[in-house]
Amino acid sequence: MAETFEIYINEHSRVPKYKQIVDSILNGIDGGEIQIGEKIPSINELSESCFLSRDTVEKAYKELRKRQIIESVKGKGYYISRVNKNDIINIFFLINKPSTYKMMIYNYFVNAIGSKGNVEMYIYHCDETLFINSLKKNIGGFDYYVIMPHFRDEQSKHTSSTQEVIDMIEKIPKNKLLILDNTKPNISGEYGSIFQDFEHDIYDALKEGLDKIRKYEKIILVYPDKSIHPYPFRIVRGFENFCRDFKLDYEILDEIYPDMELQKDIFITIRERDLVNLVKQVRQNNLKLGEDIGIISYNETPLKELLGITVITTDFKAMGESAAYMILKNKKESVNNVFKFIQRDSL
Repeated sequence: MAETFEIYINEHSRVPKYKQIVDSILNGIDGGEIQIGEKIPSINELSESCFLSRDTVEKAYKELRKRQIIESVKGKGYYISRVNKNDIINIFFLINKPSTYKMMIYNYFVNAIGSKGNVEMYIYHCDETLFINSLKKNIGGFDYYVIMPHFRDEQSKHTSSTQEVIDMIEKIPKNKLLILDNTKPNISGEYGSIFQDFEHDIYDALKEGLDKIRKYEKIILVYPDKSIHPYPFRIVRGFENFCRDFKLDYEILDEIYPDMELQKDIFITIRERDLVNLVKQVRQNNLKLGEDIGIISYNETPLKELLGITVITTDFKAMGESAAYMILKNKKESVNNVFKFIQRDSL
């Protein structure tokens, strides 16, 4: 390692020390202080020089190896991976909104790509014009184009594509195209696709919790009919089919209203604010979550796990990492992403 470069550990920082090591090395590479192919200290050497436990340094190196930043050579030590800058894959990553869920997919994708790719993210906020303009400016400038197609029509409702959108996507070479999250639009040729089947996913997930759901008088889907970032209506179709097939009393609301007349019902919320408003009213009415009122929330987040909220959710980690795998291996498969029912105390 270059003599001028030192790994600095801030003893007063709340950032885990292993992550400080990872960040120091990444910053050293970006700043040119550490060169590709250069040897770095062994686990024991770094442990002694930074007064850290061996386990801490080992955890940092394990993370760097996972992200393909470093490699170990038997009998010689650790080296910064020999990546030819000309071989780095440039990836255009276009998402419809900067939600927690989309960013989770993006982060898992970037981590899985590691040092083999440079990922640039763009956001079009479900706006067709922004989407088309983003692609127009960047066509030909990237090795791969990862696209999440979700749009807002003139009535602020969800649509997967328009003819203008399809015409724009058709300009991307199919061997460079990966459609992510939504079912693939009517595009010609063979290309990669990792999608959610919104209608069947919610049906199958709710079926897993059917015994619990039957304990409530009514099942209520809180589906925002109009939104800046609208949700696929196929969620509603799958919900209605489930309720009809299993003869459940159901209702669909636009939102959680103030001062709701809460009875022994189970709610499925999609937006975060509806979940928050519902939990507030449950507490204000001294009701017991999971007994008096049931809640299932759409899409997993760490906070929902912490609060014990039951979720039906796609596997964001699987989607991001599968997308990276398909690009690194140059695959052109069509994959329905894993969708799960995770039961917790709210049901």
